[in-house]
Amino acid sequence: MKPSTSSAQFVGQSAADDLMDDWVFFSTESAVSQGLEESRDDQEAEDTGRFKDKLVSAWNSVKYGWTLKQKSKFSKRSPVFMLGKSYELKDEVDQQHFRCCFASLLWFTYRRGFRPLPGSSLTTDSGWGCVLRSSQMLLAQGLLLHLMPPGDYTQSSPANGKRCIKISRHLSWGSILDRPVESTHRMILRWFADNPTAPFGIHRLVELGKSSGKKAGDWYGPSIAAHILRKAVEASVVDLPNLVVYVAQDCTIYLQDVRKLCERPNPQHWKSVLILVPVRLGGQDLNPSYITSVKKLLMLECCIGIIGGKPKHSLFFVGFQENHLLYLDPHYCQPTVDVTNNFPLESFHCKNPRKMPFSRMDPSCTIGFYAKGQMEFESLCTSVNEVSSAETYPMFIFEEGKTREEARANTPTHSVTFLQRKTQLGRVDTNSSMDEFVLL
Repeated sequence: MKPSTSSAQFVGQSAADDLMDDWVFFSTESAVSQGLEESRDDQEAEDTGRFKDKLVSAWNSVKYGWTLKQKSKFSKRSPVFMLGKSYELKDEVDQQHFRCCFASLLWFTYRRGFRPLPGSSLTTDSGWGCVLRSSQMLLAQGLLLHLMPPGDYTQSSPANGKRCIKISRHLSWGSILDRPVESTHRMILRWFADNPTAPFGIHRLVELGKSSGKKAGDWYGPSIAAHILRKAVEASVVDLPNLVVYVAQDCTIYLQDVRKLCERPNPQHWKSVLILVPVRLGGQDLNPSYITSVKKLLMLECCIGIIGGKPKHSLFFVGFQENHLLYLDPHYCQPTVDVTNNFPLESFHCKNPRKMPFSRMDPSCTIGFYAKGQMEFESLCTSVNEVSSAETYPMFIFEEGKTREEARANTPTHSVTFLQRKTQLGRVDTNSSMDEFVLL
């Protein structure tokens, strides 16, 4: 594959600078030919069901767009913002810093060849599991912040005094990470493994989705995914005693409910909290008035990403440049990785930053935040409230008190809350909506 036709590109660079072989994009030709070769090699060894799964996976990889786009252009004239950090791409050090930080994010995609999912014979989530994969990426980002000291989950942080290592397609992630970091890194990835025993794996998430009326092969919306993540952390058998998940109700973060989850008797510290806020930022399309607010949220260090995407096409948003969102795409089907031994890490990291216009963003999404302790939570409330309160129609609000359980119990099945000026509440029928979101 020629770098000139497959690498990421910065606008304003020389031709020589465009040849960056460490940012390789999958071309349609290479991906399809690889899929055909695998199919030919496996026809005699696998039964008809497995062969059909591979064909479906290859088709969905092409259909949902991962392999079709060959370049993402990044301007050197404006900064890139990603999860609370900014990067000036005209500066070579910052440019490399951005590459390393993006490549250090955990990337979960469609997989094939795992054990059948609960209640089905499916051995792949290709074509329907993208929201669950985006949800895994958001939770994984929160776990990295929770379990690793600040700056240690990536080798590119200037705060820990380490230089940024060039990420090459021929360089093993295991050789890049420090051994203590690699150990935690692998432990987290095992929690997301594609097997029934993994607490945050696809099998477990599908099992937990049954209580919401979902099954393997169904479409999972960002709102349901938020509640599945909460249940997964609550039911987890792994050592996460100091982490809780709070899911906002009716576009409202009830502070008393959060404090009840996090407070512990002295002298113990507050529990860390992941706050998930399902919202709908418009009707059929994104309301442009919310674009500025989304940008401001992604500029906050407490924001751990957005489970969003295009209609019926989930993506994990992590940042933006100008009027384009930066994302990780789960629509690339890879073989299942056996995580019992010293497994390769490369398929869990993406070196290819992608962008899409804000105008194509589906209005249904779930925004994630993380607070390590009480001080961080109070700071989160202040920072996020400043963003939200600046809008005539806020994306969501903070409110003292607790969830109005009785009011919610009396809510009709197909009605959800939307916000009006002065926080008046109204009802709207959503029988035709693709998900049960709060309409703003």
